[in-house]
Amino acid sequence: MHSPHGKPSVKVVLKGVHKVKRRLASGETKTHHYAWRGGPRIEAEPDTPEFIAEFQRLTADRDRPTHHDGTFQFIINAYQRSPAFKDLAEATRSGYVRRIRKVEKEFGDLPIKVLDDPRIRGEALDWRDRIAVTAGTREADYCLTVMARIVSWAHDRRTIRENHLARPGRLHKGSRVDIIWSDTEVEAFLAVAEPHVALPFLIALSTAQRETDILRLTWKAYDGEVIRLRQSKGGKWLTVPLTVDLRAVLDAAKAKRTGPVICVNSRGKPWTLDGYKTSFGKAKAAAKIENRTFHDTRGTAVVNLALSGCTVPEICSITGHSPTDANSILSKHYLGPDRRLAESAIGKLETWQKGKAEA
Repeated sequence: MHSPHGKPSVKVVLKGVHKVKRRLASGETKTHHYAWRGGPRIEAEPDTPEFIAEFQRLTADRDRPTHHDGTFQFIINAYQRSPAFKDLAEATRSGYVRRIRKVEKEFGDLPIKVLDDPRIRGEALDWRDRIAVTAGTREADYCLTVMARIVSWAHDRRTIRENHLARPGRLHKGSRVDIIWSDTEVEAFLAVAEPHVALPFLIALSTAQRETDILRLTWKAYDGEVIRLRQSKGGKWLTVPLTVDLRAVLDAAKAKRTGPVICVNSRGKPWTLDGYKTSFGKAKAAAKIENRTFHDTRGTAVVNLALSGCTVPEICSITGHSPTDANSILSKHYLGPDRRLAESAIGKLETWQKGKAEA
């Protein structure tokens, strides 16, 4: 049997061949064949030995497993299969993956033996500096932190002899005081955000919980007065009483609920983390708010609780921090130069002095 072009015809089904029909200038329709969707075009005539041979040649390298033995990529792959990586909180793991891709691109093909060379520290620091120029110091620190974590993991297992990335320091010098939501910014955001976008934000401002934990809350966690949840980071169980205003918002949402999850998108479906981040970013842009993230609501809530007169143990009962961590956060990050705290302290002092004088 022969093809229309006189060549021997071989009818074989080749898995993965992608067909695309195109209309030529003459009006004729022609089918082009590709080794795979998005792959190279097969020039040989279909159903011929030449077609089969070309397909096999084009897909040979694609189907051949990639071996990374002896390279940093081998260590990176092993780390991502380990409990040290898999046991990370979902949001943390997702953040690591995005930075691991950058590490792979820059250092993936590096021979493992080079990691034992002290000069690798300088190479890594130079790489961080280049990232800082284009993506900022916070992202640069994050990328190097992830790389250093993988190197440390390999060193613990003696895959490498030395850990030359230990304690690389940080470029970013910002404090949490500089990145909390002001009352004006909160009002501006709520003025433009759709209710389904505003709800997780409002919960965060009142409870100081993380974005991932809030998005996965179900109505079973809310009894009309408190929210009970287990934090994804650390696994701590919390019972968080809610303000009257937040209870009113939740009760209104509950009356219209379409499923078991509290925070849903415009279609009534549970938010994905990426989906909410996108919608949150659009609302923030519409409100013309810059240099603020959803995670900054956690610090904002801590500041507001402290300014309202809450003690450290009271703050910890809501946020889930240990007293030691809370004290460290309040002193080093959130409340250091915050003028409102100083004003609150002076107000309390004046009240005490007035009461003492009247006694």
